[in-house]
Amino acid sequence: MPPTDAERLERERLDADRLYNEALTALDRTVVDLHAQSPVSREDVQHCATALILFLQRITAFVDTKDRQLGADAARRFEALGPALESIGELRTQLGVMQRTVQTLTRHQSPVASQQPPITNSQPISNPQSIRNPQSAIRNDEIAYLAFEDQFRGSGESIERRLREYVPIFAGAAGVVDLGCGRGEFLAALKDAGITARGVDANGEMAAVARERGLDVAHGDALEFLESLPDGSVGGLMAAQVVEHLEPAYLLRLLSVAGQKLEPGAPVVVETINAACWLAFFSSYIRDFTHVRPVHPETLQYLLRASGFERVTIRYSAPVPDHLKMKTIDLPAAVLASSDPASQALASVAHTLNANAVILNTLMFTHLDYAAVGYRI
Repeated sequence: MPPTDAERLERERLDADRLYNEALTALDRTVVDLHAQSPVSREDVQHCATALILFLQRITAFVDTKDRQLGADAARRFEALGPALESIGELRTQLGVMQRTVQTLTRHQSPVASQQPPITNSQPISNPQSIRNPQSAIRNDEIAYLAFEDQFRGSGESIERRLREYVPIFAGAAGVVDLGCGRGEFLAALKDAGITARGVDANGEMAAVARERGLDVAHGDALEFLESLPDGSVGGLMAAQVVEHLEPAYLLRLLSVAGQKLEPGAPVVVETINAACWLAFFSSYIRDFTHVRPVHPETLQYLLRASGFERVTIRYSAPVPDHLKMKTIDLPAAVLASSDPASQALASVAHTLNANAVILNTLMFTHLDYAAVGYRI
């Protein structure tokens, strides 16, 4: 009886495994011997190159059989587990939304916890209807987005821990405003540092969560809230992960008004996703369906300068972990120092590969976030 497709694939996989392991062992032995040689001869380098070529040939076959086997296994397993795995993902999302819904319903039953703090400014809000009473209605879309933040941006504790890095910039300030304050992570960090601050957020449920923590947060439009403040009355301004949600015209107006409302010398920190990092753009940025437009670091730096801020610098944060970056090749020092043509050729290949890895790391795997930090002139 001729072998079945599964049996033939298994035999090919075992043969590829054996040849791969033999080639890997030979290459490892050759590299060890090469490190031990001093000086390194042309024959040593050629022997290493031959072992490397053989290893590359073997690994190609090895990966091919693994791919085919995994594909076959995955097809069988997905057929059996696919619906279950999909249900787990759906359940996780539904539980997150349900948890936030229960918290919202509980909050609406407590007038004290849900009360909108008064806006005590000398100028009225230009559109009072934009600062809605959070008890007026339960917004399912706001609850869903709050649960989305929980799942994809991180817990409040992790966000607060990261945002604490900006607190020293506001040392000695008073009357700081946090635009798009979300769940109040940065406001809590400022409060712990003894810095008075208040915030505003367009998401009523997030604003309510922040108020439950004893923070001074209004529900409303950031620009209208800022416009309602007296000129030169704000001791510092924070906007973390906000500008990527804004239309260009709105952003330009917001920065212009910020320049009017801040005290001379007051700091401004505008943090956003680093769109110049490909990994950040193709993961963090496009994942969030509420994002409008990415903002390049140099663009945001220019906009702050053009809006009346000085000493504007870019601070990068959230570096991409090393295990996600391109790897480089380390050759023995003897090979790099050798004048032998074969050694020089091998070193040239390694140099080219390393240079390409550096280029890709610079474009794709730098920092996930950045902040433009400036001071009011």
